[in-house]
Amino acid sequence: MLDSSSTFAAAQDLMRQRGIDGWLVHDFRGSNPTLRALLGGIGQTTRRVTMLVPAAGPARLLCHELDHLALAAAGQRGVRVDRHVSWPERDAWLDRELRGMKRVAMEYSPACELPVVGIVDAGTVEAVRSRGVEVVSSADLVQATVAVWSAAAVEEHARASRLVGATRDAMFEMVRQRLRAGQRVLEHEAADFVRSRFAADGLEWPDGPIVAVDAHTADPHYEPGADNPTPIVAGSWVMLDLWARVPGESNIFSDITWMAFAGARPSDEHMAVFESVKRARDAALRTAKDGWSAGREVEGWQLDRAAREEIDRAGFGAHVLHRTGHSLSPGPKVHGLGMNLDDLETHDTRRMLPGLGYTIEPGVYIKGRFGCRSEINVYIDPAKGPVVTCDVQSDLVRLT
Repeated sequence: MLDSSSTFAAAQDLMRQRGIDGWLVHDFRGSNPTLRALLGGIGQTTRRVTMLVPAAGPARLLCHELDHLALAAAGQRGVRVDRHVSWPERDAWLDRELRGMKRVAMEYSPACELPVVGIVDAGTVEAVRSRGVEVVSSADLVQATVAVWSAAAVEEHARASRLVGATRDAMFEMVRQRLRAGQRVLEHEAADFVRSRFAADGLEWPDGPIVAVDAHTADPHYEPGADNPTPIVAGSWVMLDLWARVPGESNIFSDITWMAFAGARPSDEHMAVFESVKRARDAALRTAKDGWSAGREVEGWQLDRAAREEIDRAGFGAHVLHRTGHSLSPGPKVHGLGMNLDDLETHDTRRMLPGLGYTIEPGVYIKGRFGCRSEINVYIDPAKGPVVTCDVQSDLVRLT
């Protein structure tokens, strides 16, 4: 659970730096995960809830009389809780609280450039603008508060990374031993092995893993299953993408992808793709580290572009199907609420801020033939800058 006092202080510091007068967090029946992430422990609400965090001073929240018990946690965290019944009362509250404010941040994205932030409905944005207030995006406020790793989360992520890495090695060794004994291994059997290891280690995972062979590796989100039993055999090109964390929504997933081959040497084309993906991964990491060292602001789109330029130079740009990486943050989902490495699906202008985490996972997918992805996790240490939190693949894993 977040410490609301320090969380609000971080938001207020950033607002003052950016010339923002307040952060208006609007929710309707659980529509805005930011509210729950900021307050924690609130119950189910049935009416509109609006919280205003000013650039200075205590936060205040307006809820319907019917919902005030569900929001008791807000009061316990120092937020002033006001109640209303009628819509004129709600309008009067907005008039009063927004008076004198010129720029207010909301979960809004101009032209829906960042869908993950574009949460508040257009009508509510219009209602705020009608009071003479400019609405700007809260994208960086969200990631500077609810996407930041706590010290405990850093430690638990390191633990998860060790266990996930050990499971990766154990699965590859299991396949290796089975192949050497002349026994076949099916994709979904290897996936079951991973899940059994996660369970034994006390980790949690929402879905997956991906164990894909040959043409299946050309599908970035392939799901192995008993309904499509596919063996790993001599000469197989194998992708393993696995993710898990120490249980608890304050903890961070370890999410990695490695490539393997069940033979002496894959084709020159396979190796060319593998090497280009590695170079792309390393280019994104280098750009992040160089920017930090030079004191430059780094935005998510720049890291994506650095990676894809390497893939373009290798001649595989037409086979890129997704962004270079996603946020890793507290919360229920593997894909977090912070900066993504994206200048392909969106133009992510969110900044690389201290305390954030993300994946770097460039991929090349040649339809109907094969694909390749290499995925690492990065944490932005407030003192050291970008730090890789997992093993980094340099060579193909050999399965024979």
